[in-house]
Amino acid sequence: MQSFVYNALPSRVIFGSGTISRLKSEIEQAGCNRALLLSTPEQAETLAPIAASLGSLAAGTFTQAAMHTPTDVTERALNKVQECGADCTISFGGGSSTGLGKAIALRTDLTQIVVPTTYAGSEVTPIIGETKNGVKVTQRTLKVLPEVVIYDVDFTLSLPQRLTVTSGTNAIAHAVEALYAEDRNPVISMMAEQAIAAMGRALPAIVNDPTNLDARSEALYGAWLCGVCLGSVGMALHHKLCHVIGGAFDLPHADTHTVILPYAMAYNAKAAPDADAAVARALGGQDGTSALTALAARLGSPRSLKSLGMPESGIDRAADLAVQNPYWNPKPIERGAVRALIAAAWAGEAPKPLN
Repeated sequence: MQSFVYNALPSRVIFGSGTISRLKSEIEQAGCNRALLLSTPEQAETLAPIAASLGSLAAGTFTQAAMHTPTDVTERALNKVQECGADCTISFGGGSSTGLGKAIALRTDLTQIVVPTTYAGSEVTPIIGETKNGVKVTQRTLKVLPEVVIYDVDFTLSLPQRLTVTSGTNAIAHAVEALYAEDRNPVISMMAEQAIAAMGRALPAIVNDPTNLDARSEALYGAWLCGVCLGSVGMALHHKLCHVIGGAFDLPHADTHTVILPYAMAYNAKAAPDADAAVARALGGQDGTSALTALAARLGSPRSLKSLGMPESGIDRAADLAVQNPYWNPKPIERGAVRALIAAAWAGEAPKPLN
C-alpha cells in the first residue's frame, strides 16, 4: 500500500461553451465591483468587448502582460491597480495574463478571476514564476491561486495551430511530471494519466480540424486536469529546465516545454518505471519517451531549442543554472548528464533513455 498525502486546492471552476456570460455574476458573487482586466497586447482587441459587457464593474484594462512575468511589467500593472482602485483582476488569455494576475495577487491579495484561452493550466495552480534580470524564480503559495476560473471552449476555437500544439504539450508536461513527483499520490496519478490520454486524443484531432468543438472541449478538459496535477504535487527536472532556459534566453514558454518534454522523460524513464508505463498507456506507445516523440512528430511540434532561438553558446550556462537549487527528481541531477540532455535538445537529436 502506498502512503500519501493529498491536498485539494480551493477554487471554483465553471466549464462549458458560452460561459463568458457568467463573468459579471461571478465578479458580483466574489463580492467585488471594480475589476481590472488583464491581457497581452495580442488579446487586447478581444478583451475590449468583454470589458464593455461588464459596464461599471470594469474599472480599467491593462494589456501589456508578457511571457515569463517580468517584474517591471508587474510594477506598471500595480500602478494601474492603484490608479483605478481595482478590487479584483480578470486575467484573459494564456499563461502570460494569468501570471500577471498572480503577480498582482502576490503583492496585493486581490481576488483573481481567470478566463483561459490556451491550455497553460496555470489558472489552477498555486505556482508563480517571475523573471528579473534574465533569471526566472518560481515559488508556490496559495496567495496566487485564482479564486474563480471560467473555461469557455469557444475562445479556444481560434487558437492558432502552433499555439494549440505547444500549449497542449505544455499541459501534458504538467501531468507527466506529476506521475513521478516526490509527493505523488494515487488520486493525482489517476488524474494525470487520464489528462495525458485526453490531450493525446484531442490534439491530433484539432490539428486535423481546428473547429472540432468536441476535440477542443476534450483538450480544455484535459488541460484543466493537467493544471490540477501541476498544482497538487511538486515539480521536477522538466520544469526546472524550462524555467531556467526560458527565462535566461527569453524563449517562448510553451514551445520550450514542448521541446524539452521527451528529453526529460528519457532522463527519468528508468528511475520512474511506473510513470513511464503510464505515459505509454495513455498515448498508446511502447514506452513514454517514444510515445511522446511520436506524438510530437504527428503534431508537427518544434523539436529543438536551436529552432526557438537559443544560442549554442548558452548550453553551458543553462546546465549551470539547472543544477543550482535543483528541484527534487527521481534520477539525481548531475551536471554532465543534464548538459548532455540540453545539448541534445538544442540540436533536436533523438532522446535516449539513460542508464
